Amino acid sequence: MIHVTKSYLPSLERYIEKIKPIWENHWLTNNGPILLQLENELKKYTAIENLLYTNNGTVVLQMALKALHITKEVITTPFSYVATTNSILWEGCTPVFVDINEQDFNIDANLIEEKITENTQAILATHVFGNPCDVEKIEAIAKKYSLKVIYDAAHVFGVEYKNKSLLSYGDIATCSFHATKVFHTIEGGCIVANDNELFKKLHLYRQFGHIGDDYYDIGVNGKASEFHAAMGLCVLEDLEEIIQHRKNASLEYDRLLNFDGIQKPFSPFDIKYNYAYYPVVFKSEEMLLNVKNALAENGIIGRRYFYPSLNNLPFLKQTNECKNSERISKNILSLPLSSYITNEEIKTICDIIHKNLS
Repeated sequence: MIHVTKSYLPSLERYIEKIKPIWENHWLTNNGPILLQLENELKKYTAIENLLYTNNGTVVLQMALKALHITKEVITTPFSYVATTNSILWEGCTPVFVDINEQDFNIDANLIEEKITENTQAILATHVFGNPCDVEKIEAIAKKYSLKVIYDAAHVFGVEYKNKSLLSYGDIATCSFHATKVFHTIEGGCIVANDNELFKKLHLYRQFGHIGDDYYDIGVNGKASEFHAAMGLCVLEDLEEIIQHRKNASLEYDRLLNFDGIQKPFSPFDIKYNYAYYPVVFKSEEMLLNVKNALAENGIIGRRYFYPSLNNLPFLKQTNECKNSERISKNILSLPLSSYITNEEIKTICDIIHKNLS
């Protein structure tokens, strides 16, 4: 069986070595020494000082909206994982969807202004599949209308734009370190804020709003365990090798696939990429399903990532049409990509795709 992803695992011996101190000090969670070590290593890797390691990549979206006092309309993308929209709804805000462009499948910055109303307070955009949004244009719009900018950067750990981590952009950026990601801590995430006072607030939010017996603010449980942090330290040590393998695999897909019948997203920007996913878009949903079923019959599992278009979620109270997102979400399939996939497996996948394109 070949799954759409296979989580990277370091050697068991190396992981055991990392967690041995837990048995010595009995410090399992609550910002222990292993977590603090990982947090410092993440700061070094990203060259970002105001970074907090957390227990997942969804709670940080909720923390971001709360910390920025967003209570009304949030302009967002319809093409993302459901956590992006759910976080907006969970915080009692209203998502206003702006369609995506057909190059990189990110929110179309040229369409944002027409959706701004007197109730608009923020833009929450996703850097889809590791490709950056048009951060300069979005920043200019935000300044013009006094809006906050939050980036769901779940896919972009290790990606750089203009020699800076993509986590550097926006008022707040969040990331997921879920087991399916290029860099993972089994479950986990992080949040970044450029403003020092805002960062202090997020630090309190992560731990119920208090330090010891002194209570300062509201908060949630955003803390991760020492076991998760230890996995992160192991994976971070191997990250360059992980990305290189994924790059080689992606280039092999590029070499073997016939792009007359399929489309692949690409970034118009010059970036250092992390090769997080390998999505392809077919000409029709029927063609997609033919290929998906043929792959499954051969023990190969692709994923309709992202499907459905979030503006079509059944529990929305109000929404709007997003033609590009709706079309692409119906026709897209993420192909298997991991640190373990072989060229032989990629050839098999490509052969099955080509046989079922009609």
